[in-house]
Amino acid sequence: MGLSARGRTFSCLFVFFLFATLIEKSSASLGDHLPEFKECVKVCQAENCKDGNSVIPLHLRLMFWNCPAECDYTCQHVVTDLRVARDPPMITPIVQFHGKWPFRRMIGMQEPFSVLFSLLNFLAHWHGISRIRESIPAWHSLRKYYVWFGYCGLACWTFSTMFHCRDFPLTEKLDYFGAGANVMYGLYLAAVRVLRLDQEKPRFKPTLRRLLTVLCAVLYTVHVCYLSFWSWDYTYNMIANIVVGMISNVLWVGFSIYRYQKQQKLWTAWPGMIVLWIILAMSLELLDFPPWHGLIDAHSLWHLGTVIPTAWWYS
Repeated sequence: MGLSARGRTFSCLFVFFLFATLIEKSSASLGDHLPEFKECVKVCQAENCKDGNSVIPLHLRLMFWNCPAECDYTCQHVVTDLRVARDPPMITPIVQFHGKWPFRRMIGMQEPFSVLFSLLNFLAHWHGISRIRESIPAWHSLRKYYVWFGYCGLACWTFSTMFHCRDFPLTEKLDYFGAGANVMYGLYLAAVRVLRLDQEKPRFKPTLRRLLTVLCAVLYTVHVCYLSFWSWDYTYNMIANIVVGMISNVLWVGFSIYRYQKQQKLWTAWPGMIVLWIILAMSLELLDFPPWHGLIDAHSLWHLGTVIPTAWWYS
């Protein structure tokens, strides 16, 4: 496929995913407003959450499950099972509660497969950092930027694991801020690598690198402050991350095309191929189907879809 056709393909993908992310998700969940769910929770708490009547297993208490949370979880599945038994899902669809599908927990983890796949991404970065340290000499000017990319990945997937284990306001914020930092540093790394801002000559490069560092740090700080002190806006957060990520992707794709045309070696096109893989994996987020057997949903598959390109990246 020629350069112009490849360019048109990525342009179409960019427009498609940018448009998709502009579609605002509903902040309310239908399940929260079902009369049967409200009644179930009310009765459960009245019967079990007074005077210490509820006995919660140790492994659940270690994951911070308490009586009200137990009632909420139990009622989600009671109501869902009754609705599914009464009518096929196509007629009476499975609904979300508190912005999430009714997952079946394991060992106290709310979304066990998202936890597992987040851990796999963590391990991919952990192994990648070791690979960078072994294969790139300490004197190389790009080495520290790649290592810090790995550290951002470790933090991002640590917070993702915590959030999918238990959804609390704190773990949600850490997950979103960790993902934002990972995306912002990805753009920073792309600019440093593509423009070779790691080099000290010509003389303008160190100045440009410092300006880029300050700009990215300020933008990320403003982003966090806006979400923390002004508005916890899911739509804004999604759009911000997509825009920053797509700028980074455009840099890598253009870089890959340029190097491949110049050297005619397949490995020079790897960054662009990895970007395409991640974009295709990201499309799983648009499906947003109920979890299979209460365990695997589109979001968890998106996490699974990033493991291989992460490991490939460090190659």
